[in-house]
Amino acid sequence: MVLNYIWLAFFLTAFAVASVRLIFFGDTTVFPDIINSTFASSKTAFEISLGLTGVLSLWLGIMKIGEMGGVVNWFARILSPLFSKLFPDVPKGHPVTGSIFMNLAANMLGLDNAATPLGLKAMEGLQELNPRKDTASNPMIMFLVLNTSGLTIIPISIMVYRAQMGAAQPTDVFVPILLATFFSTLAGIITVSLYQRINLLNRTILLFLGGASLFIAGIIWFFTTLSRQQIDTYSTTTANVFLFVIIIGFIIAGMRKRINVYDAFVEGAKEGFTTAVRIIPYLVAILVGIGVFRASGCMDYLIQGVAKLTELCGINSDFVGALPTALMKPLSGSGARGLMVDAMSTYGADSFIGRMACVFQGSTDTTFYILAVYFGSVGITRTRHAVPCGLLADLAGVLAAIFICYLFFG
Repeated sequence: MVLNYIWLAFFLTAFAVASVRLIFFGDTTVFPDIINSTFASSKTAFEISLGLTGVLSLWLGIMKIGEMGGVVNWFARILSPLFSKLFPDVPKGHPVTGSIFMNLAANMLGLDNAATPLGLKAMEGLQELNPRKDTASNPMIMFLVLNTSGLTIIPISIMVYRAQMGAAQPTDVFVPILLATFFSTLAGIITVSLYQRINLLNRTILLFLGGASLFIAGIIWFFTTLSRQQIDTYSTTTANVFLFVIIIGFIIAGMRKRINVYDAFVEGAKEGFTTAVRIIPYLVAILVGIGVFRASGCMDYLIQGVAKLTELCGINSDFVGALPTALMKPLSGSGARGLMVDAMSTYGADSFIGRMACVFQGSTDTTFYILAVYFGSVGITRTRHAVPCGLLADLAGVLAAIFICYLFFG
């Protein structure tokens, strides 16, 4: 329901702003730009879905091998004490727990192409447990907010873009992103727990959050002892080794169970094709709405308003130049990526705004894209508190990113 209102707001606000620009300012290009954006956005949505088909087929095939080989059940048993607290409606030891873990692990390593199919697999498992098939369940919302908060340990793609844009130290945003995304995820867990009345003072949850904090601190300390070249090497190697270990581990598990690994892969891969086709309408809807909003100039006016507001409050407005990336990120990952590159191109990769745009890009995830794709893949139309919780996690990530960037680069 919330997505419905937001989608309507994109179009109605865009029409109102475009009408004012045409009638009062004689801007005859605004409506052609809006219409062109609808065609371009719908084409982009289809191309994204088409591009996902192969990746979905690959990873759902690998997941089917892991499921039949018992790996997913093994993860479920290991994580059962924690997930039974965060996902109290999921039965202990249920295989979906393993799928959730694999998705979150892929996200943490910045493996977006692997994370999406693993997440869709987890959503299918959660939908099987969902008593109301058109309404988001509590476990679904917790899972999606953990996704939208964008916890990333190794932001490979952002560091690659910085290197391409000529940054002297492409990895200098590594620690700020790690800190900002951690606070975003922490805020997401707390927000959903309050909505769902999950006891955060439980010993298991406290041990997990404390352990995660120590783990993050350890990673930060380790990477601060390395040179830029070593950080690049360790980051890239760790991510790719982890990914291939998953594939090999699942295949070996299938061999131990004496299953036909090839047939299991093909069976899972078939699901990838049908899933990719099923999400096309949802992607078209959300990306066209975003495109219209951008083409009408609403985004530019919003940024200008925020800049003036911060100046009136006596707040340093240096960060406002990077704010388009932060505002676009919940709406469109590719759009935010383009704005990040534009900020580095305009102000310089090593400028305060260029660095902050990179931290904004890495601090959260594409909330509306994730909600549209994941909920759309299982036919959920009533999202309940998923949107406000996801946006609050995004807000925490953005605020943390601003503070941390002033601390590191200001």
